[in-house]
Amino acid sequence: MPEESWKPPLVMVAVDIVILTLRASKLHVLLVERGIEPYLGELALPGGFLNNTEEDVLAAAHRELREEANLHGTRPHLEQLGAYGTPGRDPRGRIISVAYLAIAPSLPEPVAGTDAAGACWEPVAGILSGGMKLAFDHHQILADGVERARAKLEYTSLATAFCGETFTISELQQVYEAVWGVELDLRNFYRKVQGVAGFIAPVSTDRRTTKGRPARLFRAGGRTVLYPPLVRPNPLVADEEEQ
Repeated sequence: MPEESWKPPLVMVAVDIVILTLRASKLHVLLVERGIEPYLGELALPGGFLNNTEEDVLAAAHRELREEANLHGTRPHLEQLGAYGTPGRDPRGRIISVAYLAIAPSLPEPVAGTDAAGACWEPVAGILSGGMKLAFDHHQILADGVERARAKLEYTSLATAFCGETFTISELQQVYEAVWGVELDLRNFYRKVQGVAGFIAPVSTDRRTTKGRPARLFRAGGRTVLYPPLVRPNPLVADEEEQ
C-alpha cells in the first residue's frame, strides 16, 4: 500500500479505575450508574475519556479520582493495571481503555460524576461471584484488579495502603482476610508479620479497643518488598495451614 494512501485508524482513549477500600471489614469497589448511553442505567467502573489531546493518561486517572470518588486532598495508592482494547468492547467505536488500580482507607461516600446518575460502594465478592453485571468489559477489569491486589499482598507492603496512618495488627489482618477471602489465625499472622523486617514499625501511642489492655499501634515501615513473603493460603485448606 502506498505510504501516501495510509490513514491512521480512528482510536479513542479512555481511563477506567478499580477503586478498592474496606468497609465494615469487607472489600468494596466504587461503581457508578451510567447516566448516558451505552448501557444507560447499568453499573460500571468510574472512568471516562481523556479531556483533550494535551491531557496525560495518568492525569486523567487522577481527575477521575477527584470527580468520581471525591478524593480531594487524599493520596491513594495508584498504579496502572493494564490496557483493554478488544474490538467491540465499546459499541461507540474503537476505544482503548487504560485501567488503573486505586487503593485508599476510609474513603468517603461517592459523588456521581458528570455523566453518571449515581455512585455507590459495592462488595467485591458479590460481583465476582456473578451476582451483579457490569457494563462493557468492566467485570474482567475488576477481576484483574482484585487479583493484582491479592498477589501483591504476598510480596509487597500494599496491605498498608488499605489502613490509616496508624493501625493495629488486627486491622492489618482484616485487610488480608478481606482481600484474600480467607480467615487467618491472629497469633500465626502476628508471627509472620513480625518476621518481615521493615514491613511495619511500632508507634509510641496505644489505642484502647476493648476494656482490657490497649492495642499496640503500628505504621507502615520503610520496606516495600516483603521477604520472606506472606504466602496466600488456599481457601480450601486455609484452616489446616493455620493450625
